[in-house]
Amino acid sequence: MGEHGRPGESAGRPPGEQDRPGESSALAAVAGLGLEHEVVRHGPVGSLAEAATARGVIPADVVKTIVVRRADGDYLFVLVPGDRAIAWPKLRALLGVQRLSMPDADTAFAVTGYRRGTITPFGATTAWPVVADARLLGRRITIGAGASGVAVALDADRAVAALNARVADVTDPLPAPQTADPA
Repeated sequence: MGEHGRPGESAGRPPGEQDRPGESSALAAVAGLGLEHEVVRHGPVGSLAEAATARGVIPADVVKTIVVRRADGDYLFVLVPGDRAIAWPKLRALLGVQRLSMPDADTAFAVTGYRRGTITPFGATTAWPVVADARLLGRRITIGAGASGVAVALDADRAVAALNARVADVTDPLPAPQTADPA
């Protein structure tokens, strides 16, 4: 296994590069929960497919952490397999609400301590409730670690348990890409 998430450890990092604050918080939280994990570092990615390739996994194993607003001052994290999207009717039914929304980037940062693209439930400034899509179970997943180009690979079942996540079917497949008609 590579890095094991000890704060301040520099294995796999270019010489002279230091942990960024979000990365330190996320990795300390993962380690603090006693989760066996591997830190995966990669360069910038522009798509799910690029992230999966950089992390050495299939797209379904790249977990997206989505911040969802239930009401003023009430948020939650939804863990979504990379090849799927939140099914809003399913999530509303699960939570017993009629309306949900996604906060803008500034609000997401204010309520999590992480910028979009780096958000993770691990080490967030507030331990919001977590909902995990059922398709994550039984897999080894990668999830963002609080900074761009940094993820942790870990057992999904153990991560879900450590986060006290509510597990349910809350996603749908992503729509197939549209291709131009050759007409």
